[in-house]
Amino acid sequence: MTHLQPQQLFMPTPTDSPKTIRITRTASNFEREKLIRPFGFKGGFLTELWQAVALLESELGQQGIGLGTQSVLYGDADLFARHSEAGGNAFMYALTEKALQLSKEIPFTTPIDLIDKLLPQVMAEGQKITGKKDLNPNFVYNALISVDNAAWLLYAAENKVKNFDNLIPQDYRQALAYHNNKIAIMYQVPYGMPVEEIKKAAQQGYFVIKIKSGQPGTQSEMLQKDMDRLTQIHTALKDSPTSQTKNGKLIYTIDPNGRYEKKETLMRFLDHAKKIGAFNQILLIEEPLAESNEEEVADTGVIITADESIHDEKDALRRLEQGYKGMVLKGIAKTLSLSMKIARLAHQRQVPCFCADLTVNPILIDWNKNLAARLLPFPGLDMGMMETNGDMNYLNWKKMQTYHPAAGASWTQAKNGVFELNQEYYQRSGGILEPSTHYQQMFSASR
Repeated sequence: MTHLQPQQLFMPTPTDSPKTIRITRTASNFEREKLIRPFGFKGGFLTELWQAVALLESELGQQGIGLGTQSVLYGDADLFARHSEAGGNAFMYALTEKALQLSKEIPFTTPIDLIDKLLPQVMAEGQKITGKKDLNPNFVYNALISVDNAAWLLYAAENKVKNFDNLIPQDYRQALAYHNNKIAIMYQVPYGMPVEEIKKAAQQGYFVIKIKSGQPGTQSEMLQKDMDRLTQIHTALKDSPTSQTKNGKLIYTIDPNGRYEKKETLMRFLDHAKKIGAFNQILLIEEPLAESNEEEVADTGVIITADESIHDEKDALRRLEQGYKGMVLKGIAKTLSLSMKIARLAHQRQVPCFCADLTVNPILIDWNKNLAARLLPFPGLDMGMMETNGDMNYLNWKKMQTYHPAAGASWTQAKNGVFELNQEYYQRSGGILEPSTHYQQMFSASR
């Protein structure tokens, strides 16, 4: 890390040993938020996202009110396909409520300790609730987001922590010690987005275009659709300029969400990218292969990053051994607690990370942003990188923005394809440790 300028690194002073926290009261609620149009990925489509809200109260009377955006399609696509959309969401919400009840029995010092102890119990409960013995761990992590989020806020209150840098436990601080001035926004392009909207995004300054691939159908149908879609997008964008990259060209990232069953199919897609002149603009491909796929990917000629298949540090090491060269952190999909572990491992192995979205609400965007802000700049960029797509998908986005404690702050607004982070951002941690009146009011009558 010697090549970094000193002012870009921040190591907070060691804090006292954290207190042991005991939870004595919990509560939960949720809001259903409609999407502007069906949102397609993983071969399926969402029409709404439930915003889960969890309250944890300690024996000392301190509280944490945490948020989680439920995405059953992300968590377990098979479960999503077997049930109605509301039915799948009901399963996940029931699991969150069960996790809250179990948390009363687990004293903890850091939220990482709490999640470690909760995870096997909640996994077993999830299998019971859904009736699915092979329930994907990502479904369980997604159900734990609001609990984990509340635990971090309770941890901050108990230990009088005022900013995100000091919120990070000592063992994880070195991996999250950078302070980026800018974060590149990955502009998500789902299956059905009209090309005119994509062109408009480029004109507005977005320069990292994240293309959802792995479209519905058989493997051969999927591949043909994905190749046609890449041709369509590249034809529209290949001459679009940007001042944010060294060569003045836009960057593509491809996200098949594990839909490619074999490496051979992926290589055919990449051959097509070369044929149409798009290959050199592809920065990375997120989790292209099925979780069970063990094929080596070091020879693909592009950075392959791991996402859905990482459920713990052991999984991350397995992917690194297979030639994966990057890690996707999802503090808003697989808990901040797990993301800190993966960030530490990646830092030790000198593997770059970025943060992907789950179409989360405005406050959770800033939880994700606090993580992305402290990662080393992604190779090929002089800044961090994160995805956010709530503004293009939620019907009531403008209203949801008003729930943010720092609503309207400069760092919440995209400017020329980036979030600009100033000193106030780091002092206030993006507003995430400040109370949200909207979510507090959900529990005002529950005492």
